[in-house]
Amino acid sequence: MPTSAASRMILLLALAGFASMASMRITDAMLPALAETFARPVADVAQNITLFAVAYGLMQLAYGPLGDRHGALRVIGLATLACALGSLAAALAGSLPMLLLFRTLSGATAAAIIPLSMAWVGDTVPYAERQVALARMLSGAVLGLIAGQTLGGLLADTLGWRAAFLLLAGVFLVAGILLIATLRRHPELSPRGEGGDGLAFLARIRGVLTEARARWLLALVFLEGIAAFGALGFAASHLHRWQGLSLTRAGLAVALFGVGGLIFAALARLLVRRLGETGLALGGGTLMGAGFLALALAPTPMGAALGAFVAGLGFYMMHNTLQINATQMAPAARGTAMAVFAGCLFLGQSVGVGLGGLILRLGDSRWLLAGAGLWLLVLGLVFAWRLRSWRTQKIDQPTEKAA
Repeated sequence: MPTSAASRMILLLALAGFASMASMRITDAMLPALAETFARPVADVAQNITLFAVAYGLMQLAYGPLGDRHGALRVIGLATLACALGSLAAALAGSLPMLLLFRTLSGATAAAIIPLSMAWVGDTVPYAERQVALARMLSGAVLGLIAGQTLGGLLADTLGWRAAFLLLAGVFLVAGILLIATLRRHPELSPRGEGGDGLAFLARIRGVLTEARARWLLALVFLEGIAAFGALGFAASHLHRWQGLSLTRAGLAVALFGVGGLIFAALARLLVRRLGETGLALGGGTLMGAGFLALALAPTPMGAALGAFVAGLGFYMMHNTLQINATQMAPAARGTAMAVFAGCLFLGQSVGVGLGGLILRLGDSRWLLAGAGLWLLVLGLVFAWRLRSWRTQKIDQPTEKAA
């Protein structure tokens, strides 16, 4: 594999991941503006986050096997172009039902990008180097989270929320064209799977679920998605209401969640060496608990913004550790395994947003964010406990170099 071509592809995957995560979070800070445009409560327009996440999660079941059979990069490139169409349609939506439809389609197409990118890294990078490589590649997704939170509020306050979707469509289009062009020049980057191995769609998924460790990891990431991403979807609206921040400033404050992820990516090698997987899980859960509690209860905007940063750092510490373990769930069908993993995360998000909407109807966002913090603290403790027990078992860590 040409080193320069592979490096270029990683950068393009980071760009596509940037657009995918920005698309997922773009409406968080603009929920009040959408509610005003369509004359509906915030809990109603927040359904666009739920539907995006449901489609994202369910479509993993299709993209994983497709990536294994036809080559992960081919599927990613085509899905990225389809995302451009979905974002353009969302910008032109004239009613809330139409917006919900196009957001659902956008989630269905964006579902291919990040999970198959992780699977490609898993097939390419040796295990010992994989956690740092994943952290660096996924820095694009973290920047997308920051951009989504920031630009959603900024554009809603200035040019209007439709401009945000038009911008997204442009980024998806550029990323998709460059991915397809690079793959045509270097088809060896994405070899097709063997067609005669007899592994059907359900058999691949069943193969992942037969492993007890895989079931634990999938349950943990599902619960993580409920609390972390479910609560994050309402954080900007919480700051807009309780701290009196404009949508732009609220989006900027919540975007510090992503800045915490960038700090982890920059320090990943050091943190992995110093803390190990168990320490990252325990520390990540603790920081998430403290961060979400600060978002909920801090008396000043500065304290809430600091809470978002701390929560983001903790999230990426624990989630990256979940990811590196997930890449070894089923090495022979890694695309399927990572797709199921991502599907559980974002199905968890859809459940979390639904629960969040219910909590908002019964109480207020302070209970939602504080509850998420406590949930994630316990989750970090449980994950660290499981890692300690797995450490005594033999772990398959392939040492072959990428061809």
